[in-house]
Amino acid sequence: MRALLDKVDRKLVRLLSDDARAGTNQIAERLDLSPPTVRTRLKALFDNRLFRLSGVVNVTERPELIVAILGIHANGQGRLDEVAKKMSELPFVTSVSIVTGRYDLICEVLFEGDMEELYRVTSELLPNLAEPGVIRGSETFVVMKAHNKWLSLPRGVWESDR
Repeated sequence: MRALLDKVDRKLVRLLSDDARAGTNQIAERLDLSPPTVRTRLKALFDNRLFRLSGVVNVTERPELIVAILGIHANGQGRLDEVAKKMSELPFVTSVSIVTGRYDLICEVLFEGDMEELYRVTSELLPNLAEPGVIRGSETFVVMKAHNKWLSLPRGVWESDR
């Protein structure tokens, strides 16, 4: 079962989501807690993988970055979670979700420049992810315009100077 955050942890996460630059003393003051209590709660959130701080890029302001969403039909044979985990480890992948509806998986990718990397993901990496027949097909949606789209850079993006 997933852990639920208590009221204080939710406030702590909310504050850091609004401004991760806030210091422990400033957060403690705003939450009416002691700085050691804030540090202890933060450590527990990090250690339990319930929260992490991460730099994100506003991709709506970066014309060199392309976002695509892949709807994937998969015959997971009871191993859909395993397929999703493998997919999440591919370069350029920002997230993978097992979903209800028309597709079995929704995958979001982020890459720079031209469509060559998207082609590589959809035509080479994805089909070779699992045994033949597991990935039955996919549909690709290139995001033409987005609003308030902030993403962490996945492996593969801006890793080498061009």
